[in-house]
Amino acid sequence: MTELPSSKPASPLSLFERYLSLWVLICIIAGLTLGTLLPDTFQLLAGLEYGSVNFIVAVLIWFMVYPMMVSVDFTSLKRIHERPKGLVITLVVNWLIKPFTMAALGILFFEFVFADLIDPDNASQYIAGMILLGAAPCTAMVFIWSQLTRGDATYTLVQVSLNDVIMIFAFAPIVALLLGVTDISVPWETLLLSVVLYVVIPLIAGTLTRMHLIRKAGPGVQGEIQVSRFTSRIKPLSVLGLLATVVLLFGFQGQIILDQPLLIALIAVPLLIQSYGIFAIAYAAAYFWRVPFNVAAPCALIGTSNFFELAVAVAIGLFGLNSGAALVTVVGVLVEVPVMLSLVSFANRTSGWFPASRAGTCPDPERQPRKY
Repeated sequence: MTELPSSKPASPLSLFERYLSLWVLICIIAGLTLGTLLPDTFQLLAGLEYGSVNFIVAVLIWFMVYPMMVSVDFTSLKRIHERPKGLVITLVVNWLIKPFTMAALGILFFEFVFADLIDPDNASQYIAGMILLGAAPCTAMVFIWSQLTRGDATYTLVQVSLNDVIMIFAFAPIVALLLGVTDISVPWETLLLSVVLYVVIPLIAGTLTRMHLIRKAGPGVQGEIQVSRFTSRIKPLSVLGLLATVVLLFGFQGQIILDQPLLIALIAVPLLIQSYGIFAIAYAAAYFWRVPFNVAAPCALIGTSNFFELAVAVAIGLFGLNSGAALVTVVGVLVEVPVMLSLVSFANRTSGWFPASRAGTCPDPERQPRKY
């Protein structure tokens, strides 16, 4: 959903990206309307599946995930030693804190705080959706958040590439662990199939595409320009896939939501607390460890943002199109963009809290001292 980062000044968000929450809201209304008017059509679409994988949704998810995977450059991992402090914060927050705080907030709100407002039979579904969001750190939109804070382009690319590698091996075990702790049945086969379908296969396809583009244009700057142009051309597929998935999900969820109009607001509450809380933890760690701002900002933002495309896909695969878990992941899409833009604004206003020599810039990594 985003172009490869560069060392140039941040480009503004595209029309779709800037108003993503608005488009999601419009698609929610469209899904509710169509689901009410055409219930038989939506039931027919729901039946087009095999082995818990809905064919239509699978294609839409691939549209979402593939463009961002083309941007991932695993050769950047050879520079992993250059930004150790930022990477330590990123990894600790993403894999040792965020999934567990998300699960804890889900249990707190859906089993206790909102116990009188939510059907107990659905509470576990909402908790599961939060767990799926919490275990999937952002791999695409973080490029944009990094650009908007003039983040270090090389560091951002390294952290995204490293998180993708870890996600292949850690996502399924963490989700299974937290679902098990919350007494939710863990269909291991479906969980592993989802990781292969929506992480491994798109990642391989994206890597092969990237290699082809660079081989065609030549290594170095020309190759990266070619990759950036390609991802820009296919970016609309990613957004359209997301919006079409939202229409489908809310078409199936229509009656449930119409019967409980406050449901989306209730789901949004713990998601908002999680987002601002995780950012505060990572940003404070970067501040006290004296991490330069152009690394501190993206390392805090990647933990705050979610790989919601993966969360949506796995929620559908594990629990179904009309499940509460799938609904939570879509609400995550709805709240994420305004939350992230507010945090980008806060980060830019507080850049002076960090070492001033690199604050607010996106330097050429080749010319920077490699001591942090």
